[in-house]
Amino acid sequence: MNMDSLNWGDLTPEKFLAEYWQKKPLIIKQAFTNFQDPIPADELAGLAMESEIESRIVSVDSEGNWQVDHGPFEDFSQYGESQWTLLVQAVNNWSRPTHELLSPFAFIPSWRIDDVMVSFSTPDGGVGAHLDQYDVFIIQGSGKRRWQVGAPDKSLSTLLPHPDLKQVSSFQPIIDEITEVGDLLYIPPNHPHNGVSIENSVNFSIGFQAPSSQDLWSSFADKLIDLNIGEERFSDPDRTQCQQNFTITAHDKKQLKSFMLAQLDNDELYEQFIGQYLTQGHHALEILVPVNDIDNAKLLDILSEPDILFMPVSGLKAAIVNDTKATLFINGDSFPLEDQTLALAEKLAQQNPLTTSEIKKLNNCLKNTELLTSVLNKGYWYIE
Repeated sequence: MNMDSLNWGDLTPEKFLAEYWQKKPLIIKQAFTNFQDPIPADELAGLAMESEIESRIVSVDSEGNWQVDHGPFEDFSQYGESQWTLLVQAVNNWSRPTHELLSPFAFIPSWRIDDVMVSFSTPDGGVGAHLDQYDVFIIQGSGKRRWQVGAPDKSLSTLLPHPDLKQVSSFQPIIDEITEVGDLLYIPPNHPHNGVSIENSVNFSIGFQAPSSQDLWSSFADKLIDLNIGEERFSDPDRTQCQQNFTITAHDKKQLKSFMLAQLDNDELYEQFIGQYLTQGHHALEILVPVNDIDNAKLLDILSEPDILFMPVSGLKAAIVNDTKATLFINGDSFPLEDQTLALAEKLAQQNPLTTSEIKKLNNCLKNTELLTSVLNKGYWYIE
């Protein structure tokens, strides 16, 4: 199974973005041929037993009462053979084969992607009709599931059958299909949808991050506070006599707005903020900090071994900003770049494993050595 290739049929990524992305749902039958679950159900259950991994089980009884239990779980026998779903967040942070499911979606920048959630459902299992505020691609793994997707509808009411479960009232589906292994479903934000398992089935949900304006403003304010920037006071040396001292004039409003926006217009500051903000992980990672720091001599020693692989930690978020000041961002950390370090930084941002010979070619100056040892000592890359 080559996960890089998605069988688009009559579509292309360009057409998909123009006609469907954030506009209307889509199902592509057999988007992936010979698809095999990158993580088996029993391994998924194992992850749900770990305290640092976010997991939950949603179940419904024969009388329609919903229950939500949060992991870690010790065993699953109490749930029986049907009507429950196990959902595990950010499985791509713990399973490299699951992380590789993201590669067919590289036509969308990686900063936009949040995580790969994996769900295992027994017959008649699901989480009920609901809507999300972000885009999602759902790959059908083993088993079958009936999916219904509707159009945005402001008349739908919100239901809370359990304090931890938000659902919506019944909707008119515009997609009503049974998904089979290798099928792909795309659901834009605010489209109600409901998936009910027909048999034991596994779904891989690629969720996207869409920060709210509130999130961005709040985090930018935190950045100013952290850096002790923006402490200067408003000044108005050109003030003229006011006509009515109880009025905030249009001119004053404009001056205050410009005063507030001055920090946002500082391109270098904004690039540092946005690079760090968009590469911060929202879920636990398996950071692998070396017991002893790797220095230049130790790195050269490592590179004398012919069959070493330099591996990125699975699920890392990385990006390069190259406008006013080239910077590599990994997991919210920033690494300033120069012309000679850009090629190495691109390899690190792409997060493909690197062989000894590839590293030797890239490790051609002290700056590159410093960048390599920095990411290794942070535990973002490790030596296999």
